Amino acid sequence: MKKYIIQRVSSGILTLFVVITLTFFLMRAIPGGPFTDERAIPSYVLENLMKQYGLNDPVYIQYGRYLWNVLNFDLGPSYRYEGMTVNEIIASSFPISCIVGSIALTISLVLGIPAGIISALKRNKWQDRLAMILATLGITIPNFVIATALVYIFAYNLGWVSVGFWEGISTAVLPAVTLAGYPTAFISRLTRSGMLEIMQQDYIRTAYSKGLRERAVVYIHALKNALIPVITYLGPLIAGILTGSFVVEQVFGIPGLGTFFVTSITNRDYTMIMGVTIFYSALLVLLNLIADIFLALIDPRIKLK
Repeated sequence: MKKYIIQRVSSGILTLFVVITLTFFLMRAIPGGPFTDERAIPSYVLENLMKQYGLNDPVYIQYGRYLWNVLNFDLGPSYRYEGMTVNEIIASSFPISCIVGSIALTISLVLGIPAGIISALKRNKWQDRLAMILATLGITIPNFVIATALVYIFAYNLGWVSVGFWEGISTAVLPAVTLAGYPTAFISRLTRSGMLEIMQQDYIRTAYSKGLRERAVVYIHALKNALIPVITYLGPLIAGILTGSFVVEQVFGIPGLGTFFVTSITNRDYTMIMGVTIFYSALLVLLNLIADIFLALIDPRIKLK
């Protein structure tokens, strides 16, 4: 286990290095600059700004400086939010995305896993067909369509909730439901396929032959192994949900990490774009490692060396 963790951490560090390098040079390859907009900036002002942020230095010097700053957990200043650093923006916006994402993740697991179990146990019956129709709709309908429909129904028509600003948990419900649509559907399908495969195994037949009740067979013997594909999926799922959906946060006006990322692209805020990309990549590497370790703990067939 220790050797495996060291190997994964090393590969994760290498992955982050590649992400940092590619993101940095891709940002430099984009035409224009962080201070390029529709308004003409006097040349002397632009020169002072470039000098202030070290953008007049050779690219290799800028890259080395940025890499050193990242190693010291300094993602640099924002080019568009005066007086704020990327670290400060992430620290203030990520908790908001985390609240919405946590609710969405809870909804996905609470609804997706039972739906998959029922669908597998009632294979080819109306419960199975209904669950798969809903799962197909959840996978195929885009987030922005669900978000727009929820806003129209519950905010504008019924007036039950407010949108366009952040007031805590009360304003997190609709975006969380929107975010939960796709993962709920995908988890239910993964659980169903896993349960169908496991229920055909010999040890399940043996459990039934011993006179065990179906509830005991399903929840004690079958479910643990049927959830292995779900656990594998949880790493990237949690990373994606916790960092916020860019479109969903824009629709609901939530000042989460996704909103700042979209704004930074529009504003050519290079340090913000790179900072969020690095943060997301690091979170994804960490959560995948945790998912792999947890997977090995529940499945004795997997050996971590």
